[in-house]
Amino acid sequence: MLLLNIDYIPGKKIEPLGLVKGSVVQSKHFGKDFMAGMKTLVGGEIVGYTEMLAEARQIATERLESDARSLGADAVLNVRYTSSAVMQGAAEVTAYGTAVRILGDG
Repeated sequence: MLLLNIDYIPGKKIEPLGLVKGSVVQSKHFGKDFMAGMKTLVGGEIVGYTEMLAEARQIATERLESDARSLGADAVLNVRYTSSAVMQGAAEVTAYGTAVRILGDG
């Protein structure tokens, strides 16, 4: 599946199929959340949360691709990601874009 964050595929004709998305709410283990809280006292990267969000983006992307495949898409254009805190230690990550079918050279 071709994923791009531009609104066209260079040199190709495309047929838009519709909006597709994938989302996940991800949380960290309590022990890691506690350690992240301790890290805020001294500053620096909170690796546990960085890893959590990277994993959540991967899952959201896989769900986006699955949604696009269900429409018969070859690609998703204008791919974007959003995230929001759902509760302390948990975040929702959403991936969304426009599913398209590649028709040929344009």
